[in-house]
Amino acid sequence: MADNSRSPTASSNKSRTVRSQKIASPSTDGSDVNEASDRVNPPGRSHTPGHLASKSQGSSAANRRKPSEPSIRARSQSVVAKSAFAPPPPPPTQTPIPTLTLRRHGDYNNPVPTDPQAGSASNQDADARRPATMRSTSAIAGRTTTLSSASGGGPRKSSAPPRPRGPHVPFPPLQDPKTAPDVPAAPSSGMYWSRAPVSGASHTPLRAHTTTLLGSNVYVFGGCDSRACFNELYVLDADSFHWSSPHVSGDIPVPLRAMTCTAVGKKLVVFGGGDGPAYYNDVYVLDTVNFRWHRPRIVGDRVPSARRAHTACLYKNGIYMFGGGDGVRALNDIWRLDVTDVHKMSWKLVSGPSAPSSSGSGSTPVKDTSRPKARGYHTANMVGSKLIIYGGSDGGECFNDVWVYDVDTHVWKTVLIPVTFRRLSHTSTIVGSYLFIIGGHDGNEYSNDVLLLNLVTMTWDKRKVYGLPPSGRGYHGTILYDSRLLVVGGFDGSEVFSDVWILDLAVHAYYSQISHFSIEV
Repeated sequence: MADNSRSPTASSNKSRTVRSQKIASPSTDGSDVNEASDRVNPPGRSHTPGHLASKSQGSSAANRRKPSEPSIRARSQSVVAKSAFAPPPPPPTQTPIPTLTLRRHGDYNNPVPTDPQAGSASNQDADARRPATMRSTSAIAGRTTTLSSASGGGPRKSSAPPRPRGPHVPFPPLQDPKTAPDVPAAPSSGMYWSRAPVSGASHTPLRAHTTTLLGSNVYVFGGCDSRACFNELYVLDADSFHWSSPHVSGDIPVPLRAMTCTAVGKKLVVFGGGDGPAYYNDVYVLDTVNFRWHRPRIVGDRVPSARRAHTACLYKNGIYMFGGGDGVRALNDIWRLDVTDVHKMSWKLVSGPSAPSSSGSGSTPVKDTSRPKARGYHTANMVGSKLIIYGGSDGGECFNDVWVYDVDTHVWKTVLIPVTFRRLSHTSTIVGSYLFIIGGHDGNEYSNDVLLLNLVTMTWDKRKVYGLPPSGRGYHGTILYDSRLLVVGGFDGSEVFSDVWILDLAVHAYYSQISHFSIEV
């Protein structure tokens, strides 16, 4: 199996490109899982690179003519002569102190002016030191690079803070009830859709990105729109719905889509993904305290093949990664990444054609008698020691099956469900003893359905949802926070979205079986 991983030596001497040149628009039948090359015919859209110009504020005092010593002496004598008859001079006026705001994410020590055009002294100094020919105002090349003679003239990242990536989005005003859409009233026990009133840093529409919750912050990384892939990080405050774009440093990943991002403590572990015809099997770690990226040292000689559209779940200091596609075929193996030490990790194949037996010998390959079909763009959730796989596609078929893998006993079991729903590029979120499935493609069209899989009875339940729902979409992200599901971005076959939607679960999040239940399969 070909390994499409990048050379760490080469990547360390190259500047990070925020956007790539070309991407693929995934077909609605999930053919992106086994594509060998990407083609895209994006709709014609105008694009204006966004930038904020920082004007150099030179001091005019240096250009003023310095008064001569006799004139100063004469002026002083005149003031003394008049002091006996004139009232005392007013106290000198004080220059008002500008209001400062602190960055919510990123550098917590450096306050920045509320006026984004003002610029700080460090920005002005950096502009003065930066060669004029290397100044970039394009959003595509948002991180300015300079030539380093020490590295043979190769590019390196500038130490100056990055320019704002877009205009600040103010908090939207409250809607006038007279012009608001006519929405039927919902009972207090009913689930309710509404669009989140977001503010803060603007960002491009995204699909096939990662959406990870840490505390009250939703970390959105990578993904693509209809033109290019990205490697930018955005943070959404799930309480205030305020977007921020922190400055990141270190070994920043290349633009990626369809990768996975798993929270390990206060770290985010990103694996795989790709862009266009490229597929990767690299591991990156982001420290959410100082927003610094690094690549951990991988020990051992066995690593999974490069892939994207896979899934990853954390269990007992191990990230269990299943399936995906490598550009030639779909996959159905399971690998475990040991993340006990986020600076030194190791891979182990736990389920696959050449996986070691579970008897403890660790050397005898066994062939699984029952495994799910190879697939990508499925979902995976961990409940105890059970890994639940639902849906997905192998590039030709959209699946409706549910599989459970016990990571302790290394046994696959299929779940027989009388009524089934086909889905790919959907999201699945654990809410108590239910698996909430939102959106995705059913093999014919994109959906905005909300499906509930009862993990105790292993039956599907479709509930009525009130409010104005989002448009049908897939390749979005969903997280659970404070009895609400937040849906970020997505793609409906023609348009890529940047919106955030709220599904208020109401009483559906507090069933009596929410605290104590087990999966018996």
